[in-house]
Amino acid sequence: MLGHVTGFILRRLMSALLVIVLTSMFVFVLFFKGMGDSPARTYCEQLGPGKCSTLKLDSIKHQMGFDKSVVYNYGQWAKGIFVGRDNVYMDGKLYECPAPCLGISITTSQPVWTDLEQKYPATLTLAIGGATLYLTLGVLLGALAARWRGSSVDRLLVGSTLIVSSIPFYVIALLAWIYLSLKLQIFPNTGYYPITDNPAKTISYMMLPWLVIGLTSCTDYARFTRGQMVETLNEEYMRTAQAKGLPLRRQLFKHALRAAIVPVITIFGLDFATLLGGTIFTEQIFGIDGIGHWGLQALSTPIDINVISATVLVAAVLIVVANLLVDILYGFLDPRVTVV
Repeated sequence: MLGHVTGFILRRLMSALLVIVLTSMFVFVLFFKGMGDSPARTYCEQLGPGKCSTLKLDSIKHQMGFDKSVVYNYGQWAKGIFVGRDNVYMDGKLYECPAPCLGISITTSQPVWTDLEQKYPATLTLAIGGATLYLTLGVLLGALAARWRGSSVDRLLVGSTLIVSSIPFYVIALLAWIYLSLKLQIFPNTGYYPITDNPAKTISYMMLPWLVIGLTSCTDYARFTRGQMVETLNEEYMRTAQAKGLPLRRQLFKHALRAAIVPVITIFGLDFATLLGGTIFTEQIFGIDGIGHWGLQALSTPIDINVISATVLVAAVLIVVANLLVDILYGFLDPRVTVV
């Protein structure tokens, strides 16, 4: 049995590694080769008016490897992720880029990974708080709706989730910020304050974004949990348990909720990875300097191609890893899924 489990994990791991490699190839071709020589022209124009001559542009193209094959350039780029690079060309200079090297930011002139480490705590704090709320609220509301299925309570809960789901997220976030933070001042002005400096201040600053994410995202979990629990309650073994007089609370929470939580965890893992990859609207509206906001700023002029590619690659890797972990966890939580 142990060998079967090990084989199952190794197969999933190899599949995940293959997807990550293919994703990195796609990101490289899309952002570094799909744009032609525009990155070289961008760096050349940064030298100043009249300094971007044809000879200078050709020199920059040579330094950036545009005269070499795609395979060679991808190999150099991928190697830099593991061992670093000491000849990254940008802004007329050669930079040292330690591993994991994702390039040099054109706006900060420092390694992209260094900027990523500075931005990521804000996104991580936002994701953990928001995900905890929407998972807890969603499962709780879904369980309550299943408990009183067919009643007015059930219709009220399901109807409310449909109404919230029909409103675009950015509209709810923007209205919450304007009225609850700016006008009524129920919540302090938002932003990110490092949790290592003052946890209480961090919570006060992040509470409104957490609530917006939690309340808007819990709707899908509520409907899904309700559906799974109602389906479980209609199973033959549940009807047998009811006929034997098993207490309703035990039916709901020991059997129905336990069966419903497995697919809910599957969805939660992928949703949480998406949050970790950056919440652009939330960070932009609430002024949180995370990687979503960072990636959006990189789209301004001049376009910081290294930052954009790094955010896309990190988000993709997080989703692949989350899918791997959920896949393995699902195989152990659900006895109907074989790990052979």
